Amino acid sequence: MVGKRDPFLRHAASCSGYPFLLYLPTSYGRSGLSPLVLFLHGSGERGNDLDLIRRHGPPRIVDEGGHFPFILLCPQCPKGRTWSAARLGMLLDQVADAWRVDLDQIYVTGLSMGGYGTWRLALRFPNRFAAIAPICGGGSTRLAHRLKDLPAWAFHGALDEHVPLIETENMVRAVEQHGGHVRFTIYPEAGHDAWTKTYRNPELYLWLLDHRRIPPLSRA
Repeated sequence: MVGKRDPFLRHAASCSGYPFLLYLPTSYGRSGLSPLVLFLHGSGERGNDLDLIRRHGPPRIVDEGGHFPFILLCPQCPKGRTWSAARLGMLLDQVADAWRVDLDQIYVTGLSMGGYGTWRLALRFPNRFAAIAPICGGGSTRLAHRLKDLPAWAFHGALDEHVPLIETENMVRAVEQHGGHVRFTIYPEAGHDAWTKTYRNPELYLWLLDHRRIPPLSRA
C-alpha cells in the first residue's frame, strides 16, 4: 500500500477474537445507513497478517480502486482454525454498534473455507441476513430447512479437485427439498478458483442489493 492511502481501517483485536479490515464506501455517512458485506476468506489466508485477506475477492477489488457500494467487513481466521458462527455473530454485533450499518442489508459471502463458513453462519442465524453467496463450500444438509426463506446464490467450478462440486449440489438440493430456492452457477471449465469470475461480475452485487432482510429490523 506504499504511495497511496489504504482504503481499509485495520483492527488488530475485536470482541470476537478475529482481527479485521473494514472498508467504508465513499457514500458512507451521506446517505443514512449503509449495506454491509461480510467476506470470509479461504484457508490460505489464515494467520496474523491482515494483508493476506487482500489476495482475493471484494478486498482485492477495493484495493484495485473498483467501485464497491457496501461497508466491507473482512475478518481473519487464525491458523489451524475454521470459521466460528458464534464468533462471527459477535463481530457483526460489534461492527453494527460502531458504524451506520443497515441491519436489513447485511450479506455474507466467502470462498472455499469461507464458503463453508457462509453456509454455517447462515444456518446459525438464518433471520439475520438479506442474502448469501457461498463459493465452493458446503454445509449441514440436515439443517437446510432453516434456509428456505433466505435468498442464496451459490457458485462452484465443475472441475474443482479441492472441494467437490457435490458439496454445493447437496446444499442446493436440500434447501429446495424444503421449499426454498437457491440460484446456482456452475462454471464448466473452472477448477477450485470459482471466485475470481464470481467477484468480478457486477451482477452479483446488484443481486445482493435487490434483497432486504425479512422481516425488517432496521433502526431509525
